Amino acid sequence: MKRFIVATNNQGKLVELLAILHDLPVELVTLAGAGLKLDVAETGQTYAENATLKAEAAAEASGLVSLGDDSGLEVAALHGAPGLFSARYAGPGAGDAARRSKLLEVLRNVQAPRPARFCCVLAVAVPGGETRAFEGTCEGEIIFEERGQHGFGYDPIFYVPAYQRTMAELPPELKNQISHRARATLAAKAYLERLAGKESL
Repeated sequence: MKRFIVATNNQGKLVELLAILHDLPVELVTLAGAGLKLDVAETGQTYAENATLKAEAAAEASGLVSLGDDSGLEVAALHGAPGLFSARYAGPGAGDAARRSKLLEVLRNVQAPRPARFCCVLAVAVPGGETRAFEGTCEGEIIFEERGQHGFGYDPIFYVPAYQRTMAELPPELKNQISHRARATLAAKAYLERLAGKESL
C-alpha cells in the first residue's frame, strides 16, 4: 500500500482528512509520522499558493505524493477578512477562543445576518511531477452565541442556515460532507484514487 503525506500540524484538519479519505487505498501519514520536520512559511497571496507551498515542500522532502491545504474564513462585512490570516487573526500563539473573541469584537456593531463563508484549497503534489489544486467553499453566517462541541477554529460561531446549526453542532459525518475542507477533498478524491492506483508516479 502506498503512502501519501498530509502536510499539516493541525490535528483538527488531519482528523477531518482521515475521515473523508478513509476508503482511499493508501496510508495517510503526517509529516511527523514520516519522520519529517518541515515548517513551511505561508507566504502566498492566495489559499492555492499557500496550499501548494506546503504540498510541494512535503513532496520534495519525502518523495511521496503530498497533500497540503490552506483555508480561511471570509466575512462579507469585513471585505473578506480575516481570510488568509484566519489562523493568525489574534496574533502569534493565540488559540481558537482568542480568534473567535477578536472576530466578534470587530463585528460587535454589525447587525445580523452577517454573511460569511469558509474557503479551502487542497493541493496535491506529485514528486517530480505536477501539482493540482482543488477548491471548496461553505456559505453561512456569523452568530454571537458560541454553540456546539464538535469541530475547531471558528466552527462554534459559523451558522449554516441550510441545517439551522453551527458548524460545531453538526455531527462529524455530516460536516465531512458539506464543509469547505470536505468539498475540496471530495473534489480531489478521484484524482487521488488514480494516483494511488499507479504503480509508479
